[in-house]
Amino acid sequence: MSRGGAGSVGVTRNRSEDRLEESEIHDVLRNDRRRLVLERLRSSEGSEAVSDLAEYIGSVESGETPPPRNVRQSVYVSLHQTHLPKLDELGIVTYDSDAKTVALADAAHEVAVYMEVVPKYGISWAEYYLGLGLLGLLSLVGSGIGVPTLSVVDPTLLGVAFLLLVVASATYQIVDQRSSLLHRLRSRGADGPNVDATGDD
Repeated sequence: MSRGGAGSVGVTRNRSEDRLEESEIHDVLRNDRRRLVLERLRSSEGSEAVSDLAEYIGSVESGETPPPRNVRQSVYVSLHQTHLPKLDELGIVTYDSDAKTVALADAAHEVAVYMEVVPKYGISWAEYYLGLGLLGLLSLVGSGIGVPTLSVVDPTLLGVAFLLLVVASATYQIVDQRSSLLHRLRSRGADGPNVDATGDD
């Protein structure tokens, strides 16, 4: 039985004995709707109604608050039938399919480590910066030992170029994260009507 009791869906694995694999976390975070569910739950306290999650995600996707009814309904159905059961099975959330509520579960902290650094394209910022550093190092070494093409470039210019690239990347990362945070705060503070979505099947 899943952690959420009689109303929960799926069969949650024993998270104390079986941690999430990195591939599973990447798979979860590659989907925008699953990412938004986890972001919303992290920024709120306690459990959330599926209808509220559907309205929040619908607003993000449509750019309208409240979102169009058909958008909210589409999100609601996909959450109820696909995304929440998957997250529940992995032990990331507890989904009560009877009460239509969802809350973070034990394995959520494993995913939280990746939430701020893993873009939806599947490469972490740590991996990106590591690759950038290695590329810069190899370029400088190649320039120093006379590798064709690289040897004609001043090593100082190469170093400056890679430093500027690191600064530009870090700036983009900070701006992107702040924009996401501001969007979540604005969405939470919106006073639009909260009409329950249908789709209780």
